[in-house]
Parts: sequence; C-alpha cells; structure tokens
Amino acid sequence: MAIIKPFKGLRPPKELAKTLACLPYDVMNSEEAAAMAEGKPESLLHITRAEICFDTEVDSHSEEVYMRAVTNFKDFQKKAYLKSDTESRYYIYAQTMNGKTQYGIVGGAACADYDNGIIKKHELTRPDKEEDRRVLTRHLNANIEPVFFTYRAVPEIDAIVTHIITNKMPEYDFTSEDGFGHHFWVIENEETNKTLENLFATKVPYTYVADGHHRTAAAAGIGRERTAANPNHTGDESYNYFMAVHFPDDQLQIIDYNRVIKDLNGLSAPEFVAKVKESFEIHAERTEIIKPKKLHDFSMYVAGKWYGLTAKEGTYDDMDPIKSLDVSVLSSTILEPILNIKDLRTSTRIEFVGGIRGLGELQKRVDAGEMAVAFALNPVSMKQLMHIADTGNIMPPKVTWFEPKLRSGLVIHKLD
Repeated sequence: MAIIKPFKGLRPPKELAKTLACLPYDVMNSEEAAAMAEGKPESLLHITRAEICFDTEVDSHSEEVYMRAVTNFKDFQKKAYLKSDTESRYYIYAQTMNGKTQYGIVGGAACADYDNGIIKKHELTRPDKEEDRRVLTRHLNANIEPVFFTYRAVPEIDAIVTHIITNKMPEYDFTSEDGFGHHFWVIENEETNKTLENLFATKVPYTYVADGHHRTAAAAGIGRERTAANPNHTGDESYNYFMAVHFPDDQLQIIDYNRVIKDLNGLSAPEFVAKVKESFEIHAERTEIIKPKKLHDFSMYVAGKWYGLTAKEGTYDDMDPIKSLDVSVLSSTILEPILNIKDLRTSTRIEFVGGIRGLGELQKRVDAGEMAVAFALNPVSMKQLMHIADTGNIMPPKVTWFEPKLRSGLVIHKLD
C-alpha cells in the first residue's frame, strides 16, 4: 500500500501566492522564464530557473547558477516570502479549467515506494534531466516543485475533500495569467490528517506518475543518497519523502499530444496520401479542421487538406497495452515505413504539439511551410495509462499531456 505522509510545508503568505507561484521549470526556456519573472522579485522562477539572474551566456547548469538558487531561496525565507507551517499537514490543491475542477491531496510520497514499485511510472527518463533536478534538490535541501500523481479514486478520501472545500474558505484562490483557476486549502484538523494518512495506507495500493517523471526519479535518488550517508538513518527522516499532488483518476483528463513532420521523405503529397490509404480508411476530406472522435481515428493535414482517417483492422492489437495505442499505430504504419522516422526521441524531423494549443496550430505550421504534414490523435485514456503502468510497460515518447500544469511555490517540502 502507498505511504503518503503529511509534512510541514513552506508556503507564501496569502497576498504573495499569485505572484510567487509559477509554471514548472520544464515548460519554458530561459528567455521565457526571464520574461515571466520580469518585475516580479517574488516569483519562484528566481529559484527554479536561477539562470535568469545572469547574462544569457551563462550555462544554466553551472555551479554559480545553482548557488544563486540557494541564495535566493534563503532570501525568500528571510524576507518572509516563504514561511514554514508549525505542524505536519496535508493540503488540498485544486485546479479549474474550462469550468471543471480537479482536487488533489498534497502529501509526502515515500521514496521507497518508487523503488519497490508502489509508485508506478509509464515513461523512461533521461539521466541528464534527472541529474539537473537532483543537483538543485541537493543544493536547496528541498523539493521545490511538486510532481503530479494519480490514484484510483477512494470514496472516503473524496468525502473528506468535499467536506473541507464546502465548509472552509481556501487559503489561496486566484486565476493565473493563462486563465486557469488555482485553489489551495490547508488541512489543519489533526484527526482529519490522521484519517487521510490511514486511508492512503489501507485503500490506495498504488500511485501513478502522471506528469513529472524526471522530478520523481531525482527525488527518489536523493532519498537513496541521504539514506546511505546517514549512519543513524531511521526511515522517519523528511528526506525519505518527496512532495506530490495526488489526484483521483476519475477527475483527470489527458489531452491529445499531436505530431508535425518536416518533410514527406521525398514523396509528393498525392504519393504520400496513396501510401497512407494502404493502412487507413479515409472517411472525410475537406479544408476545415477534422478532429478525431474515438480510438484508432486520426486526422491528417497535408497540402491544404484535412483527412479523417480510421486505422484498418490488423494495424493495431487491442489485447496489447502498447500496440493498442494510437501513437504506436501511427509509428508502425506511417512514421517508420513511409517517412523513415525510426526513433521519436532522437529524430530532428518530427516535433510534438500539445493539444492545449488546438488543431489550428497544426494547420498553421504546415501552411507556413515549416512542416509538411501534421497528425492529430485521439488522447490516451486514464484507463490505458494505468494499465500500461500496471503491466510494467513503458509508453512511447510524447503520449500524454496534462493541463493545467501544477503551479510551483504554493507549498514546498524541506528535506531537513
């Protein structure tokens, strides 16, 4: 069963929450981070992306950048931008998008659960990206940003959340510049915290990394390091846990993650469409955008036209958790045999566009001549994601896109 503990959070005062909170470090480049933090000395980006405090020539992974993050973190606490709670607590972090709100429990996930398979993953991680977050965590001695977890919904946990949000005003309540709502409650009642801890320990057999695989792997690695270095290790130390927001699976929705390709591998557009027809039925052809409606339906934009595609039987295997994925179907029928794109992780001819940008973004990039063809996919379901994780499989790259992104800075977990 999952071990998820309350902790003494380091948090901003109410009046600074909106300004201090920021998007995760990995959804922006340095220039974008600098623009977001401009005129906001309280923005957490001065810690999570401390390279913005230097000239653009400075390497964002240099020691001086990490040390500046440490200095800024200390300054934030001295200036009372961040204050520590006096008792260990759980927190509720809710997000609203398009009128729908999802409610997550913020708690300390056990590093040991990552190593023993209680925390399940569905993506591979890159060692260089893991190490970057591990180095920052070592320097700050804190999990500065939360990771996004899910679990199979538990009615008793849902009932506690409903009771709190119905009877208590949120500690923070604001709309970010992207239009998403962010709402945050502190669970102060000691008995409620104990009940939640027991419910996780008895009703939640597994948790799943939804978004933040590199931060999760880095945090678990820090836990192993600290354990090995402490001859008096007991297992109760704060470094045995890392900060995660746990959302019930029935409140989450995965957004489509689409593909654009720079060339047609030497084919003309008619030749390319003819080859696509070998594996797909074309059920629509027009200039207006076509959006996939169900599993194994795709839409393709090439040479000024949208095509509605349905994969032919035999191109997928719904009994196989990986071969049933539409991203796998696209790779095995078009990307590999027709376009000669073998490795999605390394190919420079393919790029990925989150569905939050809309299918018009795909058409725009093709019409501009930047790309030759675009594919829109039906999003993966939570059921598929969890089944893949449960069976020990790994998804192909760039399959899941979650929105809204968790804001960093509403609460921080210190490791001492």
